[in-house]
Amino acid sequence: MKKVIAAVLILSFTQIIHAQKGFKPLFDGKTTNGWHTYGKNSAGATWNVEEGLLHFNPDAAKDGQGGDLVTNAEFENFHLKLEWKISPNGNSGIIFYVNEDPQKYPNTFSTGLEMQVLDNGGHPDGKITKHRAGDLYDLIKSKSEPVKPVGEWNKAEVISNKGKLTLILNGVVVVQTALWDENFKKLIAESKFADWSGFGTFKKGKIALQDHGNNVWYRNILIKELH
Repeated sequence: MKKVIAAVLILSFTQIIHAQKGFKPLFDGKTTNGWHTYGKNSAGATWNVEEGLLHFNPDAAKDGQGGDLVTNAEFENFHLKLEWKISPNGNSGIIFYVNEDPQKYPNTFSTGLEMQVLDNGGHPDGKITKHRAGDLYDLIKSKSEPVKPVGEWNKAEVISNKGKLTLILNGVVVVQTALWDENFKKLIAESKFADWSGFGTFKKGKIALQDHGNNVWYRNILIKELH
């Protein structure tokens, strides 16, 4: 029986490895290596690693300073996978194609597109169309809402390849769109970002996890660069 169980475990592990082939970790589960706070040199005090989880803790802020966590590396065509868990009434986001130029662009969302992370039932943004969990923030509403109850883990994927964007939440495709074409420019023109110079225009950039002042946890952050 032990041999059978061991064989099953080895097979399962092999399947997991095979399924993740081509992906590399952006978070090692132990440190914030490869990440820093936007416009800074390190991750700062608010982003902590706890039992394999990346936790944003607003109570750890020193002198009120927090900030979005961004990758050191930039990505162009990619498939991002991660899991997130939000606190009650909480808000955060997965932001991509961030151009890190703090003097010109003060925030990650000044340039980057965002897949919303939210407690739909508790946060005020849950009452706003295109601001709910899984939405392409303020641009495209999710086709459906497979988000799990607050406090549970959600699996999110962002696939951007040669101008085609797909957002997946808990295995369900929630957003599909073309980037940078005339229709996309129209979406921006009709959004809160209409007058934001540079927003949504960069085709290569960093990935960010948002500090929105609420506790949020991330884990199993993987990326595959597409060619």
